[in-house]
Amino acid sequence: MVFENLSDKLQNTLGKLKGKGKVSEKDVDEAMREVKLALLEADVNFKVVKNFVKTVKERSIGSEVMESLTPGQQVIKIVNEELTNLMGTSEVKLNFAKQGPTVILMCGLQGAGKTTTVGKLAKKLKKEGKRPLIVACDVYRPAAIKQLEVVSQQVEVPFFQMGDKISPVDISKAALEHAKKNGNNVVIIDTAGRLHIDEGLMEELKEIKASTNPDDTLLVLDAMTGQDAVNVAQHFDQDLSITGVILTKLDGDARGGAALSIRAVTDKPIKFITMGEKMDQLEVFHPDRMASRILGMGDVLSLIERAQSSVDEKKARELEEKLRSQSFTFDDFLDQLEQMKKMGPISELMGMIPGVNKQALKGFDESGSEKAMKQMEAIIRSMTVKERANPDIIDNSRRKRIAQGSGTQLVEVNRLIKQFKDLRKMMKQFGNFGKGKKRRKMKLPFSF
Repeated sequence: MVFENLSDKLQNTLGKLKGKGKVSEKDVDEAMREVKLALLEADVNFKVVKNFVKTVKERSIGSEVMESLTPGQQVIKIVNEELTNLMGTSEVKLNFAKQGPTVILMCGLQGAGKTTTVGKLAKKLKKEGKRPLIVACDVYRPAAIKQLEVVSQQVEVPFFQMGDKISPVDISKAALEHAKKNGNNVVIIDTAGRLHIDEGLMEELKEIKASTNPDDTLLVLDAMTGQDAVNVAQHFDQDLSITGVILTKLDGDARGGAALSIRAVTDKPIKFITMGEKMDQLEVFHPDRMASRILGMGDVLSLIERAQSSVDEKKARELEEKLRSQSFTFDDFLDQLEQMKKMGPISELMGMIPGVNKQALKGFDESGSEKAMKQMEAIIRSMTVKERANPDIIDNSRRKRIAQGSGTQLVEVNRLIKQFKDLRKMMKQFGNFGKGKKRRKMKLPFSF
C-alpha cells in the first residue's frame, strides 16, 4: 500500500494528540521527535526532514494551536498543510504548445519503467482528445524499438521509428515533420536509458532537446529507489533543466521518501504517478490529496475520478434496465467484476474513504474481497454460455463440473448461484414497490 509504513507511524504519533484538550510544548516536542524518525525511516532527505519538523514545530507552539479549542486537531491540520507544501501545494499540468505539435521529451535511467510510462501517457492524452505520436529514439538497448512498438499497439497510438542505425537526434527531427504532416498534435519521444548517469547519455539528450525544443522534459523515476531517485533527479535537472517528474511503481513504495523529497530538493514538480502495470494506471499527482491519504483522511476526489474513468456509462445504464426487467445474467455480473477490477484493489479504494481504519485493512487483499472476486470470476467463467444466461438449468451434475473446472468446492458454487438468484428476486421486489405491494426489508445478497 502507498506510504503504508510512514502513514501508520504518523497516524499513531498524531493520534496521541488528537483528543487532548491542551497541548504543551513538551507534547509537541515528543510528537515532532517521532515524526522526524518516521520521515527519516521513510528515506526522506535529511535536510527536508529538518526543515519540515522545524516549520511544523514553530507553527504548533504558536497562538494558532495554543489558543485553539481543539489544539490536537490543529497540530494535525498543520502537519497536513506542511506535507502538502512539501510535495508542491497543487497539481502541475503539462505545458501544451500554442502552435504546432506539443513535444514531450521522456528521459530516465534503465529499469524505471520509462517505455511503459510513455504508453500510459499516450493513452491518457488520447482519452483527453489529443492525437499523440510515440517516437522510438532508444537505438541502443536490444529490442527497445520493438518493445515500444508493442506498447503503442496496446494503447492504439501511432508509432514512429527509423531503426537503430540512425542517430536519435535525426529520428526526433524526422518525427516532428511526420507529426506535422499527419496531424499529430502531441509528440512523445522515448529516449535511451542507462544503468547509471554518464556523459554520453547526457550529451545525446542535450542534442535531442536542442533540436526539438520540447514543451516538457519529463524525468521518469522509480519511487522504490527512495533517496537514489532524488539524486538522479538532481543530476538530470542540472544538465537538462527538467520540467517535471513522473514517479513510477508508487503502489509498491511503502516508504515514500522520493515523493516527499523531490519537490523540496529539485524545485521540480511531480506531474504524474503510476499505480500499477496496466496502461490506464497513470494518475495526475495531487499533493493535497496525497497528504490527506498519508494522514488517513481519505481521498474522495481521486476515488470519484477513478470510478468515472473506469465505469462505462452506457453499460451502467444498460445494467440498470436489465436489473429492473430481471434479465440480469451471469455475463452481466462478470462484466461488473471486470469494471471493479479496473478501479484497483478493493483495499486501496477503501483506503481513500475518510475514517476507514487502516489496521482493519491489514491482509485484506489476501483473505477478503480480492480473493472472493477471483473465486466468483473463476466459477462464472467455468459455466457454459447457456448456463450463464439461465442459472435455472444448472443441476447438480453441472454444478460439480463447474466446481471442478474453476478449482473451487461445490458448496462455493452453490453459494454463488443462490446469491445470484437472491439478487434477481430482490430486484423483482424492488420493481413491485411502485405497484402497491407490501414493502419488505431487503438485505444485499452479495457480501465481498
